[in-house]
Amino acid sequence: MKKVICMGLALAMAFSMVACGGSSSSAASSEASDASSSTAAEGAVKIGGTGPLTGGAAIYGNAAKRGAEIAVEEINALGGLQFDLKYEDDTHDAEKAVNAYNTLKDWGMQVFLGSVTSTPCVATSAESNGDHIFLLTPSASSTDVLGGVANPLTGTIDVPRKDNAFQMCFMDPNQGTASAQYISEKNLGTKIAIIYKNDDVYSTGIYNSFMNKAQELGLDVVSTTTFTSDSQTDFSVQINDAKNSGADLLFLPMYYDAASLILTQANNIGYAPKFFGVDGMDGILTLAGFDKSLAEGVILLTPFNTDAQDEKTKSFVSKYNEKYGEAPNQFAADAYDCVYAIYQALTESGVASDASASDMCDALIAQFTSPNFVFDGLTGEGMTWSESGEVTKSPKGMVIENGAYVGMD
Repeated sequence: MKKVICMGLALAMAFSMVACGGSSSSAASSEASDASSSTAAEGAVKIGGTGPLTGGAAIYGNAAKRGAEIAVEEINALGGLQFDLKYEDDTHDAEKAVNAYNTLKDWGMQVFLGSVTSTPCVATSAESNGDHIFLLTPSASSTDVLGGVANPLTGTIDVPRKDNAFQMCFMDPNQGTASAQYISEKNLGTKIAIIYKNDDVYSTGIYNSFMNKAQELGLDVVSTTTFTSDSQTDFSVQINDAKNSGADLLFLPMYYDAASLILTQANNIGYAPKFFGVDGMDGILTLAGFDKSLAEGVILLTPFNTDAQDEKTKSFVSKYNEKYGEAPNQFAADAYDCVYAIYQALTESGVASDASASDMCDALIAQFTSPNFVFDGLTGEGMTWSESGEVTKSPKGMVIENGAYVGMD
């Protein structure tokens, strides 16, 4: 929906977000059943990934898979270094993600795109760290994916640094901080209500950093309520608390599935504040059964704009539309960028395509942490990575108008 905004942030998560939920489609099911590797020449570098290809978070997983596939097709058409891509379905479940990861390892995976959503990726990043397989996740934005990042509340490091793990998306703390900063700078609300999912690392991570920055900036947070996976159907208590508190902006650090219900139920009682979301909300316009008109005016931070007029974006959007009959979201763009960043790093490193996963990991770590490694992609120009695995790029403010994202900056 994780982006600042690692942020902003691919607005995930199910962004766990990266986080999630929604309805699965027959198209998603067919893609999941055909999660075989792409056609590639012998000796191609084997890249694996796990994501929710079925189930409530399938919008995120299939978008990432599709974006990665387009990048692989383009790269293989160039000749030279070749890639073989294989995705496995993890249904946004940590245990299933580990099983999927092991399937990919048995296949001979040399580079790991990680898991698409945060909770599964926390689990698979630990596995890949133990195996010393390089991981670059498109959208799992939790700090626990990388490890070695200080808890924004305590200042302590809860999970040791996983030196093999890197993110293309904004980290959760960056999304929360950037959201508060954006709301303040743009004067989007005078009284702010927050609803977040308290059993989800994606949602709680963004909430915690948002609150820290909101207090620093003097934002007036008048209502804070929560929900869990077991209670995300009826939001009447949370919505009424926000309404009765006089909130004119409702911040929703969550995936699109829960957000869609909040928008619907708020509309049912005539409550119409400004709604502000993060990257996990990306996908709400393609959610089956959702009245898209209810998303009019929703604001979110994201590093990707389908309406951008640069040739790279126009080409990607056109190819994606032609193949899948819809516009790509941030998750697709981040995965596309992951593949190209790996391609650039492998090319510049000179590592052989038949190198062991461990040797390839060493080469990729050296490239990504080098001050000379700079990557231009769909989701940002001049991207660099710190030794902590965090990407540096800028978010874009978007508002939904007439069923499409429109840039605010």
